[in-house]
Amino acid sequence: MTVRVNGRVVTPTGVIRQGCVEWDGDRITAVAEYPSVRDGHWILPGFVDMHTHGGGGHTFTTGDADQARAAAGFHLAHGTTTLLASLVSAPFPVMRSATEAFAPLVDEGVLAGVHFEGPYLSAARCGAQNPEYLRDPSTDELTELIELGRGAIRMVTLAPERDGALEAIKLLTTHRVVAAVGHTDATYEQTRAAIAAGASVGTHLFNGMRPVHHREPGPVVALLDAPTVICELVADGVHLHDGMLTFTTATAGPDRAALITDAMAAAGMADGEYELGGQAVTVADGVARLARDGAIAGSTLTMDAALRHAVHAGIPMADAARMVATTPARAIGLGDRVGALQVGLRADLVVLDDDLNVVRVLRGGSWVE
Repeated sequence: MTVRVNGRVVTPTGVIRQGCVEWDGDRITAVAEYPSVRDGHWILPGFVDMHTHGGGGHTFTTGDADQARAAAGFHLAHGTTTLLASLVSAPFPVMRSATEAFAPLVDEGVLAGVHFEGPYLSAARCGAQNPEYLRDPSTDELTELIELGRGAIRMVTLAPERDGALEAIKLLTTHRVVAAVGHTDATYEQTRAAIAAGASVGTHLFNGMRPVHHREPGPVVALLDAPTVICELVADGVHLHDGMLTFTTATAGPDRAALITDAMAAAGMADGEYELGGQAVTVADGVARLARDGAIAGSTLTMDAALRHAVHAGIPMADAARMVATTPARAIGLGDRVGALQVGLRADLVVLDDDLNVVRVLRGGSWVE
């Protein structure tokens, strides 16, 4: 049975001011003008969050399936219809058990995959990653995880200057796992070598990276300059100044800039004491920081809030919609399934009011209660 929703439809090519989206079952069947409709709610593709550690008081970082299901449900209510469960640096047994626990959730469709942010990261740029667990990339570990996950491992963030990083990147890309550059003190040349080896994502660009210098551009410039790399941005006004958010978006373009939440369990919760990867986190005024040194510890962001922040910073709605859906979907290899209001893709959409607050969420052709 064909179902329709009408309003201001945001497509990959622009905004249909008087439009409609139709679906039958779990697939979009039509996206078109609908002249009898006056400007109604905004209709955007379901959001795709390629980097989140939890939310609603629940975490992905412990590898607990019930926690993961609840965290995914929290973000779904905020319009995120596709997400990766991001872990933080941990001992290999935790990585292994998390893969075993989350693979069935990927098969079920609760998660789109697993993202290991670490432990193959720079100690000098570890941020809120636990320095006790950092180590050089291991192709043996990665091979075991890939085989164990049966397609569940979708992305791994690593620092390209660590011994064995280039070999790890080549292994990942051979198995269609996204290799991301992040938490790195790499030089410009080391980062370019990682990109040449197949790295295709910059993990929360600027954050946890050697800063830009006019005599040593570092990883930021190398990643921004590479046409094959999609750069993650945390649009919360804390991780990045709004001027840097709009500058980076203008430089990379909305097809190479992806908004993420980098959210932790405290997203949607009150200020207080939390935990991330075995480390104490204090949330005050909605900002999460490590108790031990004040380092930013993820965020309390949701994707709808990231969209609002980007639009209020001056990014046009059509561009911002690509950055919260189309671009991240393509970055993690799902652009042929989700991420746009386009015929044949899964019927995922978010209805927003004039203030860009979530009114309704559709996932797989069914309204989320």
